[in-house]
Amino acid sequence: MTRTRTMLAAFAVGLLTSTAALAGDVRIMWYSDGVEGEVLKDLIDRFMKDNPDIKVTIDNVSYSVVREQLPVQLEAGDGPDIARVTNLKALSKHWLDLRPLVADAAYWDTNFGDQADWMRPDGTDQISGFMTQITLTGGFANKTLFEQAGVALPGKDATWDDWAKASKQVAESQQIPFPMALDRSGHRITAPDIAFGANYIGADGKPAPLDEGSKAFISKFIGWIEDGTMSKDVWVSAAGSTYRAGADDFINGQVTFYYSGSWQVPNFSTKIGTNFDWVATGSPCGPANCTGMPGGAGLVAVKYTKNPKDVAKVMDYLASEPVVKEFSERTLFLPAHKGVIEKGLDFKTDDAQAKTALGIFVTATTSLADLARKLPGWAWSDTIYGALVTRVSQAAAGEMTLDEAYSRIDADIAAKVKDSAL
Repeated sequence: MTRTRTMLAAFAVGLLTSTAALAGDVRIMWYSDGVEGEVLKDLIDRFMKDNPDIKVTIDNVSYSVVREQLPVQLEAGDGPDIARVTNLKALSKHWLDLRPLVADAAYWDTNFGDQADWMRPDGTDQISGFMTQITLTGGFANKTLFEQAGVALPGKDATWDDWAKASKQVAESQQIPFPMALDRSGHRITAPDIAFGANYIGADGKPAPLDEGSKAFISKFIGWIEDGTMSKDVWVSAAGSTYRAGADDFINGQVTFYYSGSWQVPNFSTKIGTNFDWVATGSPCGPANCTGMPGGAGLVAVKYTKNPKDVAKVMDYLASEPVVKEFSERTLFLPAHKGVIEKGLDFKTDDAQAKTALGIFVTATTSLADLARKLPGWAWSDTIYGALVTRVSQAAAGEMTLDEAYSRIDADIAAKVKDSAL
């Protein structure tokens, strides 16, 4: 009965990305933060010209489809042939092992080995795919607004409180709706949680109850929403664990300081243009450290495909050094490919702000907390992220108290752990 309901749910979200049935057909579920979808199409068109026996269809969807609908399809044994996803570890049982299918497994191990565990089932040497980019959370400031307000940008070691104070001064001076915004994302709020001393991993390797470090930042965050320092709209405009970015608010000059990540650089370069000056700031400091959260989107093969050899051929092409280099340079993404990184990149942009921002994010990767480095490959990360988003949002909306939110977060996570076979 449970499987029947799951299959019906998968059908309800549509057949857009159902597994290809015809030999030579490969479907890719893809979402974009910026221009990467356009670059992918160009690359795939070239691939099909050289491989006329393989038809590749790119299904461009919203990130919410990837987060909410793809898992339902996968549980029903369905889905695309290849998908671009961020919840890599939690869904790893659904990924195809490419090791016996790719042309040179050693090439994959050498160049993508550092992040391979992020997307493979624990205890295996599976090659599931590769990271389309490495990302790092961090802040962005509207430099023009700061200058117009006569407020100095906080320095390299500035705290979250420093940024809140300065951003509030700028917003009041320039009559901006919100001083700060932070993406509606458990991954995003985890960076300041860790900076305030949070530890999600218990001694048994499973989720620990919410600790004082997490509570310290969450309580501060809710306080900022209540007094107008932090954008409430970003966190109460969606339900459940639905993702909502604050990027458009920043692009439109409605936010002074925005906490998101490196993937926004090409987006800002394209959409802000010369409207105002902006800078990447790195991650503000908490009492424990100044960490950001690493991550990224991985391109993975789905094991329910009917055309695994064709899928492997497409993956080999997209993971090849020249293609990764071109993709990274044109999208302004930080690559995961070791060879490309060692040989250097020539980012295809005349935007000095974008180039400077990318450099700041690269530098920030050297000051990550140990927990921040562990979480991308930890099986329970997405469970915690989902509980944080849902309950913190409810607290932000005034639907429950902070203490109730803390209790519900622990209960949500405990229920997932109890129901899991991990």
